[in-house]
Amino acid sequence: MRVSVIGGGVAGAAGAIALRRATGAEITVHEAYEDPAGQVGSFLSLAVNGLRGLDSLGCLAEVQAAGFPVALQRMWSASGKLLGEVPRGRRASDSLHSTTLLRGRLVEVLRAEAVRAGARIETGRRVDPADLDADLVVAADGIWSATRSALDPAAPQVRYAGLYSVSGVSEGVHLTPGTYHFVFGRRGAFLCVPAADGTVWWSAQVPAPEPPNPEEVTRDLLAGLYGKEELPLSLIRAATRVDRPMPMHRLAEVPVWHDDRTVLIGDAAHPVGAGQGASMAIEDAVALARCVSTAPGVRAALTEYTRRRRPRVARMTRAAATNRDSKTRARCSAASTTY
Repeated sequence: MRVSVIGGGVAGAAGAIALRRATGAEITVHEAYEDPAGQVGSFLSLAVNGLRGLDSLGCLAEVQAAGFPVALQRMWSASGKLLGEVPRGRRASDSLHSTTLLRGRLVEVLRAEAVRAGARIETGRRVDPADLDADLVVAADGIWSATRSALDPAAPQVRYAGLYSVSGVSEGVHLTPGTYHFVFGRRGAFLCVPAADGTVWWSAQVPAPEPPNPEEVTRDLLAGLYGKEELPLSLIRAATRVDRPMPMHRLAEVPVWHDDRTVLIGDAAHPVGAGQGASMAIEDAVALARCVSTAPGVRAALTEYTRRRRPRVARMTRAAATNRDSKTRARCSAASTTY
């Protein structure tokens, strides 16, 4: 069997590993960018469902080594009052802890594992699914997927979600190791976690009716938005790096996930937030490989994959929407800020 994977990010690389190991297929990953990996970009967390998926692919230890474990999450009010503490990305009884790492490092590790498994990765060129000589085409081309519209011209369009994020790194602020902090700020949510190297990684999530002008989202603007929250303000002032703002987007339920040989996975089919995006992409990869290895033919495999995954995806998408909406309730006050 010949398999072409469009997209070499988390979903694409995980899909290549899973399909190669489950079916022995000839796998080619087509990545439009020359190198989407490395020590670049923001951070993400893998919950235990994603980590167990990686364990089944044989690369859990490598991913854990690229990041650091986070056992707990603490929620804080805008006034600094501790609202509660819960296990991060796991049940309290689960001994496996969530892992936080740079998105680029995760991609780097998964791509290296895909090559070790026998996949071939071609970079620097966009491809059209119709031009690929493959028995199965796996479209892992992200939230802006061109394949989604090719499968269904009436597919829903990506919309701005009324929220943007700004990530940064700070030094000199001490926080309890292994703990993720979530501050319900007056003008936006603020997330932070102490990294293994002693720095603190953080993300400000700001409600805004329109996507901001990147040049106008400065450290001073963030300091004004979080001027009444002690922890966020201290980290913004101590920042050694502040990234460009990234608008967050939403996508309505996608009716068509596949045709006779092409299937959407990861954000191409279902962008999921709330710390589950990468984990759900890994789940997709594992589930798809199992269906392809057991079903009588590609079409049957894709039908079974969709049947299994849709209910799970629907539940996680609803949870993510609730999480996102809770962060946009400060929209009215944030909208008064000039961007």
